[in-house]
Amino acid sequence: MLENLKVYLKIKLVRFIVLTVACGFGMGFSVENEFVWYKFLLLLLGTFGIAAGSLSFNTFQEVENDAQMERTKHRPLVTGEFTPKFAVTLSISLAVLGLVCLYLVKPLTFVIGLSIIILYNGLYTLHWKKKWAFAAVPGAIPGALPITLGYSAINDNIFSSTSIYLFLLMFLWQMPHFWSLAIKYADDYAKGRFPVLPAVLGSVRTKYHISFYVWAYVFLAILSPFFVEFSYGYFLLVLPFAAIFLWRFIVFFRSEDPKSWLPFFIVTNFSMLVFVLAPLMDKWGPFIFNI
Repeated sequence: MLENLKVYLKIKLVRFIVLTVACGFGMGFSVENEFVWYKFLLLLLGTFGIAAGSLSFNTFQEVENDAQMERTKHRPLVTGEFTPKFAVTLSISLAVLGLVCLYLVKPLTFVIGLSIIILYNGLYTLHWKKKWAFAAVPGAIPGALPITLGYSAINDNIFSSTSIYLFLLMFLWQMPHFWSLAIKYADDYAKGRFPVLPAVLGSVRTKYHISFYVWAYVFLAILSPFFVEFSYGYFLLVLPFAAIFLWRFIVFFRSEDPKSWLPFFIVTNFSMLVFVLAPLMDKWGPFIFNI
């Protein structure tokens, strides 16, 4: 039962989202702010609720598609280990609980959380993903909003240079992340009747589309001193990892090996952690380590 819950709620992805929100909170926080423990915990609990509720409800929405795909046909809702009634009740309950927690944090945070659910479960799942090969582009908006959610919990100025930088970083990251994975599972997505880019245009043309976002993503990270505080983390982490990320993409772009997507996919995921955590470290390192 516990393992089925983890699969249905997509716990691995939920953990990443919660970490992202915590990073956004840390970047929005300033020494002038009062740290209120219970509001921070409500933020994390609320994030868990809307993330797990929204992602699991997506599984309910796509159960017929999942049944056709090798990668997803063993999910508990597909196999019948979870009934639709139980699944929907659990998903909606978690989402509602999450929204209540976010409202207790701040109405602005609640609005952003509600927007994520509407965009992801409404527009993306019901329309964009089923009808458009480039659905990942607008679909990246709800994927990038969690870091803004965390920022908003402590700072109302969500249109500050720091907040916009964090949002754009997560937005641009998602196309290399998703499309490289979609190249691996292109046939599977086609069986599930999802017109993802590699299934429609092929892997070669998909790599060209990925390249636009790769260069924009790296360029933005390199320009991060214009948006966020920078120090040792920028030089020790951001610049070297930007070079590593570009190198791995060039190898992936030129390779005809079907397994070449994996190293690039792994580096892509690590790059997001590096590019987000480095400015957080540069901002708070001097206070923590007295440097």
